[in-house]
Amino acid sequence: LGDVYKRQLVDCPPDDLGCRLSLQPIYFDYDKDFIRPDASIELAKILYAMQLYPQLVIHIESHTDSRGRDSYNEKLSERRAQSTLNWIVERGIDKDRLSAKGYGETQLINECGNDVDCTEEEHQLNRRSYFYILKD
Repeated sequence: LGDVYKRQLVDCPPDDLGCRLSLQPIYFDYDKDFIRPDASIELAKILYAMQLYPQLVIHIESHTDSRGRDSYNEKLSERRAQSTLNWIVERGIDKDRLSAKGYGETQLINECGNDVDCTEEEHQLNRRSYFYILKD
């Protein structure tokens, strides 16, 4: 985090770790909860920040697109949140420094709700994880 962390404070919400670290979005494939190779690159940046700053505690929020049943998407987003958390824990970060929650399709970032005709690229934008700083 260091200088980049402080410089980003001007442009970023104070609790948005992704913004502070200039992360690319963490996306998931349709109906999947595994960490993709492109997401691993971004998660490695979070891992490094957590190694550098042992006081850093983060919360992971994961989401789905609107396709599928609402109840299924709740469970899928929770699996995504846990797989993201597990990726970081498996690389040596204490689980006590992380929390994770899935929000299903309740926080779409575009108009691609139920029964709306959207492209795959538009749906992809909703299948994501965000990282918030709880303590730094």
